[in-house]
Amino acid sequence: MLDIKFIRENSNEVKINCERRQCKVDIDKLLASDIEKRKLITTIDEKKALVNKLSKSKPDEKTLLDLMTLKNDIKNLEQSLNKVATYLDEKLSWLPNMLDKDVPDGNDDSGNKEIKKWGGIPKFSFVVRDHLELGENLDILDKKRGAKVTQARFYFWKGDGALLVWALFSWAQKFLIGKDFTPFITPILAKEKTLFGTGYLPYFPQDIYKIKDADLSLIGTSEQTLVGFKMDEIIPEKDMPLKFLGFSPSFRTEAGSYGKDTRGIFRAHQFYKLEQIVFCKPRDAEKWHNECQKNEEEMAEILKLPYRRVITCVGDTAAPGYKKYDLEAWFPSQDKYKELTSNTNLTDFQTRRLNIRCQSENGEKYFPYTISATGVTERWVLAILENYQQKDGSVTIPEVLRPFAGKDKIEKISKS
Repeated sequence: MLDIKFIRENSNEVKINCERRQCKVDIDKLLASDIEKRKLITTIDEKKALVNKLSKSKPDEKTLLDLMTLKNDIKNLEQSLNKVATYLDEKLSWLPNMLDKDVPDGNDDSGNKEIKKWGGIPKFSFVVRDHLELGENLDILDKKRGAKVTQARFYFWKGDGALLVWALFSWAQKFLIGKDFTPFITPILAKEKTLFGTGYLPYFPQDIYKIKDADLSLIGTSEQTLVGFKMDEIIPEKDMPLKFLGFSPSFRTEAGSYGKDTRGIFRAHQFYKLEQIVFCKPRDAEKWHNECQKNEEEMAEILKLPYRRVITCVGDTAAPGYKKYDLEAWFPSQDKYKELTSNTNLTDFQTRRLNIRCQSENGEKYFPYTISATGVTERWVLAILENYQQKDGSVTIPEVLRPFAGKDKIEKISKS
């Protein structure tokens, strides 16, 4: 949520930002409502002061009549104030965050700009298989039974596939804890207030699994619960930065992705995820945004996964985001890079909505900034399967994962 004072002082910039982000909030009308709200508050305060003054005077008939009139005026004015404030809050809730000057124009991920590339593209002497074919041939991935038990876009990892997933997450959490992140296992349900505060509502209601007749929804990421963890709290500045590492399943309806990535499990309704969350001082936000990115890239390099980093364009940066990087790994079966992680500087957009403040030693309070960055998800396993596949259909396990997996290769087990 943007600070109304910032909007007053930078209305032209906010209008341009809204136009770039295709937000239809009328800024002039919003500011007119803000003026009306402040005038109503002033008038109400003046009338309340007069009521207090008259209440201390001799209660003659005229005074009593004046008091009755004033109280009735105040009641009517407060109703008007409530109406204006509700309108203003609703419009403010729809305003997207401002964008960093480096964010390129564009309507979708085709407008993202490559800013770094690492690792050579692997060359195979055989026709490569995609992760689904590899998984089914090795009997480690079962998409058909996932759909039978639930519906499309669900799946089972089994046998060595499950071991590889566990190995990845065990190694990654150890790596990130080594970067001074505090590990969390979070709830998988969150209130509407939490989803609103983290910026998923009102923008993406269609992507959320809502629990019927309850103020609860399945989370789409532990970002929602970890940032919500500090809701309505004051963080001592001496404790900054706070670095949280969340592990949870994530649930997404993928309502807007019909027809996209229909083969395999690249896009699913449920998946496991490690998430890096940082609360920091505003002046340190760029530093921690880059540090989280460095963590993602270092993990990819250790796993020897060729990748590129892109800065996402306007249309591929969600409303709460100020600046976002995506890390994309090479997928040989598609002959292109595909998203593994996202890493967003959210400025004070979330903390302002959730009333999370930081207090300096001199007592000054301000809204800290948040960084939300993927650690790893199961997509990393898909990239490993495709990049480490062998001619005989087996998959070599990356060296750093072998102690966690208990083996160095996944091979098809012949059944007698």
